[in-house]
Amino acid sequence: MKHLVKFVTLSLSCLPTALQAVELHEIEVRRGTDGLVHAPIELANDGTRALSCTAQLAHWYSEAVAEVPAGASRSIDLWFDPATASFVRLNALEDNMPVEALWCGAAGKAYETRAALPLPRDDAGPRRIVCAATEQSTTCE
Repeated sequence: MKHLVKFVTLSLSCLPTALQAVELHEIEVRRGTDGLVHAPIELANDGTRALSCTAQLAHWYSEAVAEVPAGASRSIDLWFDPATASFVRLNALEDNMPVEALWCGAAGKAYETRAALPLPRDDAGPRRIVCAATEQSTTCE
């Protein structure tokens, strides 16, 4: 017991150094569409199962962007910044939210059956992507 108390006391004495505060700096958030190119994706579901699509945004945030019934299509609204070669989504305040990845999968098992949607940085115009999901996987072209 005596050794445990010494260990806990020693461990706690190191804690303040390990938990030092991080200085936060104000950053400028880009808003609106000035300088951006509209790059919507028409997503067609050619399969027999509904699709659920998600955008992985910067900083480990994800957003559901489309639910597409079998045989239907939906538009995913994206913008492209030619200066940074990045795709963004706009939130309600029109903040530019960088898109790191976009994927679709079978509704109810979207993550397990997902397929990445191509986001080519050299051709950012409107595009059409056709997907089909099964119980085990999803394909998108």
